[in-house]
Amino acid sequence: MGIPVLLVVAVGLVCAIMLTIASKVFYVPVDETAAALREVLPGANCGGCGFAGCDDYANTLAADHETPCNKCPVGGPSVAAKLAEILGVSAGSADKQVAIVMCNGAKEVSKNLLDYEGPTSCKAATQLFGGVKQCPFGCQGLGDCVAACDFGAISVVDGVARVDRDACVACGACAKACPKNLIRIGPDSNQNVVFCSSKAGGADVRKACSVGCIGCKMCEKTCKFDAVHVENNLAYIDPEKCKNCGMCSKACPTGAIINLKQLKKLKEKAHGTAPAVVANAAATQEAATENAQA
Repeated sequence: MGIPVLLVVAVGLVCAIMLTIASKVFYVPVDETAAALREVLPGANCGGCGFAGCDDYANTLAADHETPCNKCPVGGPSVAAKLAEILGVSAGSADKQVAIVMCNGAKEVSKNLLDYEGPTSCKAATQLFGGVKQCPFGCQGLGDCVAACDFGAISVVDGVARVDRDACVACGACAKACPKNLIRIGPDSNQNVVFCSSKAGGADVRKACSVGCIGCKMCEKTCKFDAVHVENNLAYIDPEKCKNCGMCSKACPTGAIINLKQLKKLKEKAHGTAPAVVANAAATQEAATENAQA
């Protein structure tokens, strides 16, 4: 055997010994609990749980058993139950949450401030005179939220963003992407929603959008459960107090407050089936007319 071959063998042997020693010195013990928890989590890494990703959430759960097991919006109650079983704790409540676009200013009911021909980006449009809509609080409808959603749960219909509640996992990516801060995360059980974010006076709202909240307080006066209050010219429904009776939506003269159950019935009546995407402008106008007549 030649000297070069012996040198190669010797170098290989030394390297093998060094790698073996290094593996022992730098060995990081695997937390079996964290690994088991990570196996249960869906791997979406959406950040909806409030942590950097599934790995971070699993490690936190393993290190601190007081961390709630119901923080994963993608996995929902079933994943929460499995996590709790591994940790030997209570799963807690895991009521479904959804993203809600607090605007219903579709093309047919809202006015544009200008004809925008720039980049297809809400953020870019907002930097130009505050946006393309006459309502300074309105949805720009250029799809930044759509691009941010990894679950196909949001789309732009008639110039305004709509959320498919069945597909939404409440990760919050769309809310972070919206430059107007129109999207909030709320309980799916809340069937009465104020689809407006305008804090302008009633006269200015009417000039810009026919289905905006004008701060008239009719909803507040009608509610028997102290769930509706008007602040800064805008109605707010407390989901903790709301009983989904629908009285506020019936009292709203503009149709800014929509009862989703009633809207579903209207859509079924008009189209024979209820589409997944919530509320189009025509149905909203129909609901507003029915409210006014009631």
